[in-house]
Amino acid sequence: MPYVNIRVTREGVTAEQKQQLIAGVTELLARVLNKKPATTFVVIDEVDTDNWGAGGESVTVIRKREAAAG
Repeated sequence: MPYVNIRVTREGVTAEQKQQLIAGVTELLARVLNKKPATTFVVIDEVDTDNWGAGGESVTVIRKREAAAG
């Protein structure tokens, strides 16, 4: 009974994109590990950019800098 947790920043991931992730991960586990799709669980967590950091900065700060530069 695989459990896969995908975490992404809350930046406009659509319901269709989430469905594609769920279907793709489920298919991958079935193909590679012979896991049953009916017992494969995929959870997608969206995290506010204030709560996600990289390189010592929040993603909010990084995105603001990118927007100003671009």
